[in-house]
Amino acid sequence: MNLLYANDKAGTYPESWYAATADALPFFEPMRGAQKADVCIVGAGYTGLSAALHLAQAGRDVVLLDAQRVGFGASGRNGGQLGSGQRMEQDALEGLMGAPEAAKLWELAEEAKTLVKDLIAAHDIDCYLKPGIAYTASTDADVRHLHEYAQFLSDRYGYDQIDTLDHAALQQVCRSPDFRGGILDMGSAHLHPLRFALGLARAAAKAGVRIHERSAVHRIDEGTPATVRTDAGHVVADHVILACNGYLGGLNRNVAARVMPINNFIAATEPLGSRAQDILPRDVAVADSRFVVNYFRLSHDGRLLFGGGESYGYRFPKDIAAKVRKPMSVVFPQLRDVRIDYAWGGTLGITMKRMPYLARLGANMLSASGYSGHGVGTATHAGALMAQVIAGDSDGFDLMARVPNTPFPGGPAMRNPMLVLAMSWYAMRDRLGI
Repeated sequence: MNLLYANDKAGTYPESWYAATADALPFFEPMRGAQKADVCIVGAGYTGLSAALHLAQAGRDVVLLDAQRVGFGASGRNGGQLGSGQRMEQDALEGLMGAPEAAKLWELAEEAKTLVKDLIAAHDIDCYLKPGIAYTASTDADVRHLHEYAQFLSDRYGYDQIDTLDHAALQQVCRSPDFRGGILDMGSAHLHPLRFALGLARAAAKAGVRIHERSAVHRIDEGTPATVRTDAGHVVADHVILACNGYLGGLNRNVAARVMPINNFIAATEPLGSRAQDILPRDVAVADSRFVVNYFRLSHDGRLLFGGGESYGYRFPKDIAAKVRKPMSVVFPQLRDVRIDYAWGGTLGITMKRMPYLARLGANMLSASGYSGHGVGTATHAGALMAQVIAGDSDGFDLMARVPNTPFPGGPAMRNPMLVLAMSWYAMRDRLGI
């Protein structure tokens, strides 16, 4: 199934609250004929846009191709949370990579947060950037884990941006009867993801990047130079970057074996008015400790943006609002009857270990994807790291590429059935509070 078109109309953003509150750019013309470039990038989400912008600023001639529109995929549909650290917790990374390498990965993650904030400031991107993410727990064991992890980050890494919250303190942040405690990381942030993506696209185009939308890549002829082929033309380039995440399709089997597309869903309620204080007294984002994570925040116009709901097929459910309302009503029973004005789905990429997969696919081909729900910072940073590789500095990229990323069992053919079994098991554990 071609996920580029399975759930969306060609060349059209989904009917999301994000799309309704962003000023879309004029269409970039499709790729036609033959072009040459120093670098050809496939995919115009955060990864591709960041790589293109950084390369153009360094004087490279860049062509950026997207099958749909800039920011069309997960970059324009996600929860908008800019979290600290890597997707895997630091103590687990120390066990996987050793303490020195894990410390360097922490530094890269902090660099990613700073990069996003700096790009927003440098290019005057109006995406409602605000500080703060609370991580909440529904069991006493999970509360203890969050508090211990906050202490670990303070002791080991000197990270002092986190406050621990008991039940009473959490109620001053998030008034859900489902949560027993948590932590509040004021070094993290949240933003309007599509407006951020469009701002990166404006900056890239201004820097001289040749952007072509509605230009699906169907084949890459590897070599030096490589040839990137679309239906209506091709690009001959010295370097190729794959920045496709969950929309890779069959462009590269090595990446497809390690990065699996899954769907996630978000709903936007009607404006809550004074009721917002009964939901989130502080204007921070929230993510809970369930394996099937719920995440939410208030929009700038006072809506609750709530992400959640399980779905294991590649087709979006017919009633996305009902899919999201179910977990939202558990977290906020006081909103059981609230009107939902927007509901949308998106496709992201996950890996076995939930760490991104960065790889050299050949002498002149790089790939970064599989951000596993941690992509606002990590994907933007990965694009910058790949630009650095082409400029001759590969230290950051090579460190990320050393993180073990095993293929899904059975390869692409079996990965979805295996995920169904695993996610069903963890979803049951969530519901039982295990």
